[in-house]
Amino acid sequence: MTRVLVTGAAGFIGSHLVEALVARGDEVTGIDNFDPFYPRAAKERNLREVGDRPGFRFRELDMLDADALAPLLTPDTVLVHLAAKAGVRPSIADPIGYARANVTGTATVMEAARRAGVTRVVFGSSSSVYGDATPIPFREDAPALAPVSPYAATKRAAELLLAALAPLHGFRAASLRFFTVYGPRQRPDLAIHAFARRLAEGRPLTLYGDGSQSRDYTYFADIVRGVLAAVDWTAAAPVGVDIFNVGGARPVPLRTLVSTLAGAMGIEARVEWAPMQPGDVQRTCADLEKSHRVLGYDPSTSLDEGIGRFVTWFRGTYAEKR
Repeated sequence: MTRVLVTGAAGFIGSHLVEALVARGDEVTGIDNFDPFYPRAAKERNLREVGDRPGFRFRELDMLDADALAPLLTPDTVLVHLAAKAGVRPSIADPIGYARANVTGTATVMEAARRAGVTRVVFGSSSSVYGDATPIPFREDAPALAPVSPYAATKRAAELLLAALAPLHGFRAASLRFFTVYGPRQRPDLAIHAFARRLAEGRPLTLYGDGSQSRDYTYFADIVRGVLAAVDWTAAAPVGVDIFNVGGARPVPLRTLVSTLAGAMGIEARVEWAPMQPGDVQRTCADLEKSHRVLGYDPSTSLDEGIGRFVTWFRGTYAEKR
């Protein structure tokens, strides 16, 4: 049994991770502040799906409150820090809010960990740190010095902050760069979920660029397996931070994604084209050699399978709202 504290536990990835940790017998504390970036009801539904499970307790708590967070931690706790403001385009409109949540928030969480004597840390970062100039496929040793959005910059800043703190306080940490996560419980602002709503309502999709830009879509269950592997890896890791890509390694063009989603829903997509948006990158693709070698990470969910499961969930959730 491992004792784990998960920040952002009511969110998309966080709620699925909590389920997986509890299922394998770990003792889990989850915190979330229900940030109004998207409706509280969506996160409350996530927690209802997790259910009242033995070994799991939830606290509504802001990660920026180190005094409240530190007592929930013990020296043998593994801290999994997923809480963040997400989204490229919203970060352009609110760089101060993103810096506060993603950089100051990470500093505060790590200060609480230091006070409690925590040494094992897993941090949820993002493939966005690679920017638009990193050679494909993205390797963890790429410089990642040219982010193209405030969101990407704050995630890279948080990585660097953790790298500075680790040797000072004895943290044994994994920084996981997630690649375009999708699946049941996906945030309503993310592309697949937003597209599904518009398709279901008979509205056209607005696509930016020419449809050739591609993303390394990664099903949530593969992401969760990567996080679990990183949690276990920290038990014997050296002091410091190591970076791992957690992706699907199968980039999918935007046009293909839309046709796959529309086909799974049995709806013909109507598309309206618009110019590329500031902060968007042309493509993402994970090099998984290191993650496979060190963590044993091996994604297994195809896009067709993952989209099918998402559509099943979406239809059930959408039907509840009718």
